[in-house]
Amino acid sequence: MATTKQNIEKVLFRACDTFRGKIDSSRYKDYILSMLFVKYLSDVYSETRENFIRQYDGDEERVARAMSRNRFVLNPSSTFQYLYENRKDPEIGQKINTALMDIENSNSAKLHNVFRAIDFNSQVDLGEPKEKNAILCNLLEDFSELDLRPSQLDSSDIIGDAYEYMIANFASDAGKKGGEFYTPSMVSELVARLVAPKENDRIYDATCGSGGLLLKAFRQIPGGKTRIYGQEKNMQTWALCRMNMFLHNVDDAVIWQGDTLSNPGNIENDKLMKFQCVVANPPFSLDKWDSGFLVDAVPDAKGKQNAKMSPELDPYRRFDWGVPPTSKGDYAFVMHMLHSLDDSTGRMGIILPHGVLFRGASEGRIRRTMIESFNLLDAVIGLPANLFYGAGIPAAILVFRKDRGASDKVLFVDASGEGHFEKGKNQNRLRESDVDKIVETYRKYRTDPAFTGEEKFSHVATLQEIKDNDYNLNIPRYVDTFEEEKLIDIAEVQQNITKIESELADVQAKMKKYMEELGL
Repeated sequence: MATTKQNIEKVLFRACDTFRGKIDSSRYKDYILSMLFVKYLSDVYSETRENFIRQYDGDEERVARAMSRNRFVLNPSSTFQYLYENRKDPEIGQKINTALMDIENSNSAKLHNVFRAIDFNSQVDLGEPKEKNAILCNLLEDFSELDLRPSQLDSSDIIGDAYEYMIANFASDAGKKGGEFYTPSMVSELVARLVAPKENDRIYDATCGSGGLLLKAFRQIPGGKTRIYGQEKNMQTWALCRMNMFLHNVDDAVIWQGDTLSNPGNIENDKLMKFQCVVANPPFSLDKWDSGFLVDAVPDAKGKQNAKMSPELDPYRRFDWGVPPTSKGDYAFVMHMLHSLDDSTGRMGIILPHGVLFRGASEGRIRRTMIESFNLLDAVIGLPANLFYGAGIPAAILVFRKDRGASDKVLFVDASGEGHFEKGKNQNRLRESDVDKIVETYRKYRTDPAFTGEEKFSHVATLQEIKDNDYNLNIPRYVDTFEEEKLIDIAEVQQNITKIESELADVQAKMKKYMEELGL
């Protein structure tokens, strides 16, 4: 019987029950997804070896030579089967850690450090030895029934899909923290389709989380002839991303761990690497975004840090257009990514809070420079509220392009209203039809010079209009969604009131008669 996505999800939810009530889901997700990864590696490796044994009639030397050229290497003591057989061992936590370290060391080019942030022997997370061993024994038993051999899978994508499904569920449970590592699937799909990756493009996400947005962009290219790059500051989330890439057969993704702003990893010839496609959902209004630039600043006598961020502190000169306020890092990410865009064909889709559209001071000056001096802004798309985990505020997608030439137009879309999304109990979501409508509107804008917009949904503004609005990009200034109230016929209302009063008088007269008959 083939293993389906539902089979995998059932096991994963059972594994969640092993941890519930003991540690927070934002922590136990790492244990569960790591064990799924180990089980997948073990089953794939086992079946591959069995196939070679049959192919070479049991010739171990030829089998060993063939396995050495395999996608990854797994030693016997690093397999899930070995760990399962030793599940009752009092040192099972350490055995799992040793197995994970061996997997990393044996596959350092692809899996270096992916398990560095997780400790299956942690008393802080898993409790005293007796309790910890019971949890780990149950976890191994939960996964023992799962058959992830390629020949038994319902489709080649279900492991990666199940992995992303669980990341989404963990993000939902984690609330505000969930938004740090996961972008809702249909929002990722929308951003990916707006930038339209092509063969041989480099695709980049400077704040890639668990990698879902990168993978959506990657899937836009049927042959997969592209290269993925990213960076993620959180170590555990970076590890999730690396595993996510591997499970989706993207072995050559270059994902750096560290602060994208103060320590960008994707460097080429001592300059920021350039990319044809940039997609991102950076943390909204990140406070103290500039702290990485100020670490060497000397505090005053009271120990207070008086240093301020300035363009000169950045060796890549990304902030010459202006320095965003310390309390709001949105434009710091925007400028980093714009400076990472390919100068001829670069396209960028970035998800940002609405404040970036109208806030003044340094952000207003940066916004004006991007539009007036460089003509990079191509579209502003307003999304419904409550789409993102932990952020009920509405967001917008800003599309930038380096190939706008002399175009003096910018598309504004208001997709926040009723009918453009599906309301949920705890969270709203975009439907496929909603994404299609936005993408089709953007396509018309890009290809039809006569297109001026759609009433109450979109508007193609000129740069002069934007200038007249003092470079304020607040969407209601450009897309009028006001619904006129239906005119009230006062005569008809008065007639209805008179009729109702007459009917009420009749009822009261009848009631009085009945009361008299009853002697009341």
